[in-house]
Amino acid sequence: MNAKLHAIPDSIGRPVSFFISAGQVSDYTGFRALVNSHPSADWLLRARCHDADWFREALTGKGIRPCIPGRKSRDKPVRYEKHRYKRRNRIEIMFGRLKDWCRVAIRYDRCPKVFLSAISLAATVLFWLLINEMP
Repeated sequence: MNAKLHAIPDSIGRPVSFFISAGQVSDYTGFRALVNSHPSADWLLRARCHDADWFREALTGKGIRPCIPGRKSRDKPVRYEKHRYKRRNRIEIMFGRLKDWCRVAIRYDRCPKVFLSAISLAATVLFWLLINEMP
């Protein structure tokens, strides 16, 4: 099984929403699935590779300000707040905490439903452990 995990964490790195796609599918497929179920937020941090005009418009339509640096191939540079973007490491920390669970890191489960249930269990425990670290 080759799968990609798309996730949305909250401001302190607790996992909130997930979507699994096939490994060869574009990342924008996962974002398109998650943008409708995105919880209310002021800001959304993403990496440079996730820069797309339709994604920015969908976020601003929901009242969320994107903090995504523009790709280098973009004609017009995109403004973003660099000091906010430095907090993007919390997303990587969340994925690292999920991969502390051997079942998630090694992907023992061939069925996507079972793999997603293992991720959900790990995310529930992580959310519970980080409940005292309120923003």
